[in-house]
Amino acid sequence: MSIEVNHLSKHYGEQKAVNAVSFSVKKGEIVGFLGPNGAGKSTTMKMITGYLQADGGSAKVSGVDVATDPIAIKKKVGYLPEANPLYYDMYVREYLDFIAGIHQLKNKKETIEKVIVLTGLTVESKKKIGQLSKGYKQRVGLAAALIHEPEVLILDEPTSGLDPNQIIEIRNVIKQQGENKTILFSSHILQEVEAICDRVIIINKGNIVADDTLPNLQKGKTGTHIVTVQFGETVSRKLIEQVTGVIEIQSSQVSGYKLQTLKPESVRKQLLQLSIDHNLNIISLQSEGHSLEEVFRSLTTAE
Repeated sequence: MSIEVNHLSKHYGEQKAVNAVSFSVKKGEIVGFLGPNGAGKSTTMKMITGYLQADGGSAKVSGVDVATDPIAIKKKVGYLPEANPLYYDMYVREYLDFIAGIHQLKNKKETIEKVIVLTGLTVESKKKIGQLSKGYKQRVGLAAALIHEPEVLILDEPTSGLDPNQIIEIRNVIKQQGENKTILFSSHILQEVEAICDRVIIINKGNIVADDTLPNLQKGKTGTHIVTVQFGETVSRKLIEQVTGVIEIQSSQVSGYKLQTLKPESVRKQLLQLSIDHNLNIISLQSEGHSLEEVFRSLTTAE
């Protein structure tokens, strides 16, 4: 495992910011780490990177214990914190040269140019960091996290402040890096998580409330899907009731139905056969689970 977290805890006075959380992330996985504000996401990430000392439990990165050797961890991890602290009086290349020097990199000039292109900083690379927009400052932070080719990337709100086009560009960078790195990233933009991740961890009030693949989470507690069908003509409910494996049927618009089922593939095939047998026109046919937003709200707003 590239990241191993076991019963990790952090307290601020009497408040349990992180309450004995445990999870692991394998190499090549891109895992979304979600939760409402104050849930413990950033605190957990800071403990994994060694920037914050845990009060209990342990965290390992590539087999190295964070508490035992925090310097070795920083060599293995690329970290973009939520606050993204930068030196505003330094030029972009000057700052990246400074970061490359800290990591004692060889071929600094070549490496800096590579990471500037990768993060889309070329146009703004001759400016002082303080002159950049929030989105480009975020790119500088990402470039600094990537410059030493880390095994693990931990990104706290990496697309914060970016416009829609920039979000897509950074999303592509994250997906590309995920081919040979372990990535744990947090985001409040749930569409980003759906686009990038196969697996999601949700934390609420310091506790892990979900850790599963995105498709499994979207099935919900009942494991059901909704198959939505829209016909070109009026179709009686009695005809739809011939479809087997349906838990519940709801009318949808004038000539459509929503069918709740555990077997969406079977239901879709039966509806197609029904349309052939009765000479019906299907305008649309699709199955869907619960949206990530619905899953998130159900797990973080329930008492």
